Amino acid sequence: MQNAGYFWGTGRRKCALARVRVRPGDGAVKVNERTVEDYFPRVCWQNSALRPLKTAGLEGKVDVFVRASGGGLTGQAGAVRLGIARALIKLNPDLRPVLKKEGLLTRDPRMVERKKFGQKGARGLRQFSKR
Repeated sequence: MQNAGYFWGTGRRKCALARVRVRPGDGAVKVNERTVEDYFPRVCWQNSALRPLKTAGLEGKVDVFVRASGGGLTGQAGAVRLGIARALIKLNPDLRPVLKKEGLLTRDPRMVERKKFGQKGARGLRQFSKR
């Protein structure tokens, strides 16, 4: 596959990883060789993933190709969002203030809290019995 003319961005959220390629084009968006509507069935996931394009005003002007892996669909949508935003900055550095103001360049640091020994989960304890 020809790599000329692509701008790369990597996004992560929770345990998900998204490697994003962006190039000027006619607005094709593919996630794991599928359309966005097919890969992300919920509209909230679709909106989250494509928000940087809408914010930058580049919907229909760039082609986006994503390889997403790990985690669930919510994490992957967040990872795709960060990856697209980072790739758009490489495509056009003038977009940085607009994307930064919307908070699209910040990696979401929230992770799943670990389960503690002697407990049912991270915070959940067994039911207390007085007698």
